Amino acid sequence: MQASSKNTSGGGASYDGFTEDERAAMKDRAKELKAEGAARRGSKAGKGADTEAEVLAKIAELPEADRVLAARVHALVRAAAPGLTPKLWYGMPAYARDGKVVCHFQSAHKFKTRYATLGFSDQARIDEGTMWPTAYALTADLTAADEERITALVRQAVS
Repeated sequence: MQASSKNTSGGGASYDGFTEDERAAMKDRAKELKAEGAARRGSKAGKGADTEAEVLAKIAELPEADRVLAARVHALVRAAAPGLTPKLWYGMPAYARDGKVVCHFQSAHKFKTRYATLGFSDQARIDEGTMWPTAYALTADLTAADEERITALVRQAVS
């Protein structure tokens, strides 16, 4: 009889399910949905929630490289589209219109990837022809041209 390759007991076999980081992101999202529901119902727990302060606090928790990028992206998005509401989405900074996420930042560190990303949802109006990118890799140093591109993308996304 063969042992299952999906053994989760830590006995050396790999498990192809969600990683710890993915499970943590899902738990963050569940908390966010609970807080949003409380705010809609008008409960004390949801009243007066300062979502921008939550986003800034989350940015402050990031490792330095991601923190610098996330803070710069936050400033660029807020300047380019002041009508978007900052909020947490899967525990990461995001920017929404009418409660729906338009764009978001994803930390490289949290998901152990090579680079952070700036992503756009289907709510973003960035359509270009029959195919266009919806996420952009961000490296450690944004140039002035990068910042101009991000500003233009965000403005287009909310146009």
